[in-house]
Amino acid sequence: MIQREQYTPRPAYGAQIRKDGEKWTLILVRELRHSPEKVWQALTDPAHLREWAPFDADGNLGTVGSTVKLTTVGAHTPLVSETTVTRADAPNVLEYKWGGFDMRWELEALCGSGGTRLTLWTNIGHRFIAMGAAGWQICFDVLDHLLSGTPIGRMVGPDAIKFGGWQRLNAEYAKQFGIETPKWPPQADQKS
Repeated sequence: MIQREQYTPRPAYGAQIRKDGEKWTLILVRELRHSPEKVWQALTDPAHLREWAPFDADGNLGTVGSTVKLTTVGAHTPLVSETTVTRADAPNVLEYKWGGFDMRWELEALCGSGGTRLTLWTNIGHRFIAMGAAGWQICFDVLDHLLSGTPIGRMVGPDAIKFGGWQRLNAEYAKQFGIETPKWPPQADQKS
């Protein structure tokens, strides 16, 4: 494992947000150096998810109709949500809910490189959208290192928030999305 201290995330990139009524969607696109089959395994297999994702899964997410418990990692009180995989077209499209929010993963083979264009669509509360983009960017970097054989260890929840790169990304995404830079942890409202 390379030292985590050697890891510095790139500036914020490859993200957009969409609003449909009261529903906000974060869309992140990354090009990975690995085949769609290898990336699919990392998105669906519980052992792989434990190495990079912000949740643990108690079962494989690669089969339509599978019911899997997803547990947040690093939260003061872990949130456990049960999900049913609604779409699993290996190695192209994966859909399920996490914590009541839609998750859609698309994998597209990149011609000539053997790599994958990975796109994540996820619903997220507007005030958390920059934080979510920062967190997912770090997760994708950890995933890329893992699949390349140079793991840096999962960085999620409070571990990611304490990481200086996350703070920078949070501010960069907030600016990119045209929203106020969210503070973390949130400040309690002051009473007069």
